[in-house]
Amino acid sequence: MLFPTIDFAIFFAGAFTANWLLRPYPRLWKLAMVAASYLFYSWWNWRFIFLLAAATALAYGGAHFVHRAEGDRARRLTLAATVVALLAMLAWFKYYGFLAVNLDNLFHAIGAGRVLPLRQVTLPVGISFFTFMAVSYVVDVYRRRIEPAGAADVTVYLSFFPHLVAGPIVRGEELLPQIRRQRERRQVDFSRGAWLVAMGLFKKVVVSSYVQSAIVDPVFSSPRQHSALEVLFAVYGYAVQIYADFSGYTDIAIGCALLLGFRFPDNFDAPYTATNLQDFWHRWHMTLSRWLRDYLYIPLGGNRGSRLAVARNIVLTMVLGGLWHGAAWTFVAWGAFHGVGQVVGHERRRWRARRGLPEQPTGTWRLAVARIATFHLVCFGWLLFRSDSLQSAGALLSRLTSFGRAPLVTPLLVLTLAGTIAAQFLRATTVAQVQRAFGRQRLAVQGAILGGALLVITTLGPQGVAPFIYYRF
Repeated sequence: MLFPTIDFAIFFAGAFTANWLLRPYPRLWKLAMVAASYLFYSWWNWRFIFLLAAATALAYGGAHFVHRAEGDRARRLTLAATVVALLAMLAWFKYYGFLAVNLDNLFHAIGAGRVLPLRQVTLPVGISFFTFMAVSYVVDVYRRRIEPAGAADVTVYLSFFPHLVAGPIVRGEELLPQIRRQRERRQVDFSRGAWLVAMGLFKKVVVSSYVQSAIVDPVFSSPRQHSALEVLFAVYGYAVQIYADFSGYTDIAIGCALLLGFRFPDNFDAPYTATNLQDFWHRWHMTLSRWLRDYLYIPLGGNRGSRLAVARNIVLTMVLGGLWHGAAWTFVAWGAFHGVGQVVGHERRRWRARRGLPEQPTGTWRLAVARIATFHLVCFGWLLFRSDSLQSAGALLSRLTSFGRAPLVTPLLVLTLAGTIAAQFLRATTVAQVQRAFGRQRLAVQGAILGGALLVITTLGPQGVAPFIYYRF
């Protein structure tokens, strides 16, 4: 079920009503939220609700066994068994086909027979997100950051529909206390929730869809038919498309959760204002960045050890982060690029520190140069990320020396790209002031503003809405 659809609007109206009517009755409320969330997930394919249930049972059971195990060795073995079981489900659905094809190609090249049967495995929507949430829950119980929760609480935590299929990745310590806690409707910032939903819809339905159809899809589908300027703007366009698509989805998810009385962590913080690649990952998909840091990078050794060990940990973390996004060599290359880029940046900051220079650039012009350079590095990464293959990425890069007409680069497209990026340079206090001004209006005025916004979105949006990019991750 996609957010910007009539189906979801009807579904959410029912879920919203049930949420607030049953909130004084915790058991009934949890049952209603689980039923609503499983209905939401089954809208795409009802068979995969059993996969979600299996991940929930593993997380619940594993956390309790970890908590009750006696001795560090038993606790570690129980944790390892649970995490391996959770990741095995993810690996089967997401990586079996990739592994089988590449092994088949390898053994065919050396004249050996087929090792693994080639199977077409359907990728369940959102499996990466709820698997990572399940892993973080079990690990946090092992680390004694949280206590094991009851079966109903864990089921609501993993299946709660606003975050279920494309995040943000919410940790147990962030959501479980909210599930247990009673809340009054008067304490909920409904105006901010509605604002976020409207802004998210505009970014997804209008901005992302327009840029995708205007230049990204035409150029990436047939790069050899387009000039250098069109290829360049297609890469810029994809940077804007994926930001508007994913941050728009996150805004809707956070807004819907807020309307139901829950607060999710922020997932974006003006990523295209970053001054280096490390700064970019502090601003882009922040819940994933923190997950990779806390559950992969630090266990690998983090910043401890030699410079070579630290570099290895960074690159390995980013390569696995790339593979998390998809089973393809383009995602591996994208992750490796960001990993190597962060290592280079880390060494550069170390070099500047040894000479008594500030680690980060200072001054207006130096900041501007750093931001422009970082943006173009990120765009190169997006070229790898969006391409169907490394060969396609190479074909796009080769067209950057092919000059000619650029009919797809229209004034409206340039204005859309520039406006979306420029909006990230607005001060957070300015955005907050606008939100508060909206919240101070009478309910009738707020309704009129939201109605006008929906009319604009419906008018400017395309017929039908493409699925969110991150649904397939």
